Amino acid sequence: RPHRSELYEDAPSTCWPIVYSPDYNITFMGLEKLHPFDAGKWGKVINFLKDEKLIADDLIVQAREATDEDLLVVHTRRYLNKLKWSFVVATITEIPPVAFLPNFVVQRKVLKPLRTQTGGTIMAGKLAVDRGWAINVGGGFHHCSSDKGGGFCAYADITLAIKFLFERVQGVSKATIIDLDAHQGNGHERDFMDDHRVYIMDAYNRYIYPGDGFAKRAIKRKVELEWGTEDTEYLQKVHTHVEGALNELKPDIIVYNAGTDILDGDPLGGLAISPQGIVKRDEVVFKAARSRRIPILMVTSGGYQKRTARIIADSILNLHNLGLIDKELVTGRAENPKVEQMIRDSAKGLTNLSLQ
Repeated sequence: RPHRSELYEDAPSTCWPIVYSPDYNITFMGLEKLHPFDAGKWGKVINFLKDEKLIADDLIVQAREATDEDLLVVHTRRYLNKLKWSFVVATITEIPPVAFLPNFVVQRKVLKPLRTQTGGTIMAGKLAVDRGWAINVGGGFHHCSSDKGGGFCAYADITLAIKFLFERVQGVSKATIIDLDAHQGNGHERDFMDDHRVYIMDAYNRYIYPGDGFAKRAIKRKVELEWGTEDTEYLQKVHTHVEGALNELKPDIIVYNAGTDILDGDPLGGLAISPQGIVKRDEVVFKAARSRRIPILMVTSGGYQKRTARIIADSILNLHNLGLIDKELVTGRAENPKVEQMIRDSAKGLTNLSLQ
């Protein structure tokens, strides 16, 4: 039997299924500035959403830190023990000076934020099934697998969220991962290599990190992109392949890895998508999920520029303006006629999807 996890306690029904904690943000003596990552991006997204009056502190679900017991659902004890070595964490997070810090500082300042984001993804998995959608403002550590971290990813939150659902929620036995970060999601690919319950679609720059040929064997729909791919071609491919993936297999949950490192000018992604293109991309994915009434969990993943937080917030506002996310909206589990009508109306609006 699965252990009792606080991550699966019911969230207040008054909250939006948007998960966040101030503990997500990484700050220590300016060292975070040595990484191209905006280590306060998650808090900035929330602040923009508050400024726009979409949410308030008491309306978001407070993320809890994943415990060792939670992490062991996927990770090996050997791997978790490795994180007690600061130099290992320095390698994974690509912040070399971390190697010289005492491990208790590393645990508190680097790993605790990542564990809290991981807890947030697991919580958002349950919320998505309960409410039809959920967004973890952090998470999306798609380079980490059960026994190996890398590329700033120390915990396999996507694998964890799916395994928690499979073990704990009746009626969830198939999952689709739609990974649209600029990098190949080799972590979840390695974890689900021979698992036929998980369908993986991955669109990424074929020339950049991690170039994991072994992990690619787990991808059911591989969309390899060229340097400098722009909006028109990108959105066309996303639309075609998301539709294709969901027509091929109707899952019980979609995990959408919505990396913003596809943004033009990202030093690591090498693609050239505009802010509007990113907003449109998220819309395409949510429309595909909502019109089929498949619960969707979105995580924010990579994105390494100062303007990223604003774009993520704009995208969430756009989804709300289009009625694709709503505090009241629920999928399949609803027998409520008013809700059913709302779903029908929003589905009607979805059929005339245009990519202009």
